Amino acid sequence: MNTLVEKIKTLKEEKNAVILAHCYQNIEVDEVADFVGDSLYLSQKAKDTDADIIVFAGVSFMAETAKLLSPDKKVLLPRLEAGCFMADMINAEQLREFKLLHPNVPAVCYVNSTASVKAECDVCCTSSNALKVVQNLNVPEVLFLPDTYLGKWVESKLEGMVKVTTYNGFCPTHLRLRPEDVEKSRLEYPNSKILAHPECHQSVSSIADYVGSKYGLGAFYTAKFDTSALKDYDVALYNFTYVDTTTVAIYDSFLGGDVWSTLNQGMQDLTAGKTDAATLAKATQAAYEAFLAQ
Repeated sequence: MNTLVEKIKTLKEEKNAVILAHCYQNIEVDEVADFVGDSLYLSQKAKDTDADIIVFAGVSFMAETAKLLSPDKKVLLPRLEAGCFMADMINAEQLREFKLLHPNVPAVCYVNSTASVKAECDVCCTSSNALKVVQNLNVPEVLFLPDTYLGKWVESKLEGMVKVTTYNGFCPTHLRLRPEDVEKSRLEYPNSKILAHPECHQSVSSIADYVGSKYGLGAFYTAKFDTSALKDYDVALYNFTYVDTTTVAIYDSFLGGDVWSTLNQGMQDLTAGKTDAATLAKATQAAYEAFLAQ
């Protein structure tokens, strides 16, 4: 392993490259990276370096974002098939159709989206600044895509000041978390705080002690807790890695079979060209809502 690390470091110096590792990567990837963090932070850091090559250990939309911010640098994605299920739920054509249903309403695009989708929107945001971006538009209604749950969380924080009409996209990994998971953790760790990402279903985020971006969750943890006392103060952190489409099946145990069977069958149909990501998103979301109502 040490030999491999040295080879990577040597090649990085020879090629004048910078390695970016998304915070969802395994620790061994972090150890050879120059920067570790969320996707926008990484792209911004890479832009400020004098590197000729950016190696992005992440998914395709992250590499696209890096290229948008550093058009003169070569951006390499180690796994070309690495994708984000939520980002793939909407394409430029589907976005245009969505906008036609709501004429003259500005579209706010979550950074977890493809470059072609970003190009069709009025403004782009992150989970850290989504609330501020929507607020500063000073309009009575916005379209929000692709993540419906982040959009609805923003709407709830604005308390009726802005109507947020969301697209039916979601992160399947965050969606697997249920309110009973939160309550179970509270029983197991009575002194804990529940931290949730706003991509979680509102039934989860509404009962969390704090909701925030990956950066916000880390900042909350640092501000509130003495890390030296961790053995006495457990933190239940609900912020999970993106799921690869080939590993969806391993999460069957977390939700009712109907939810994941819908998702799994939908992924097969999507691969075979029998459906599209937007239709799959609606079907899976409906199955999840039915599961919660049981």
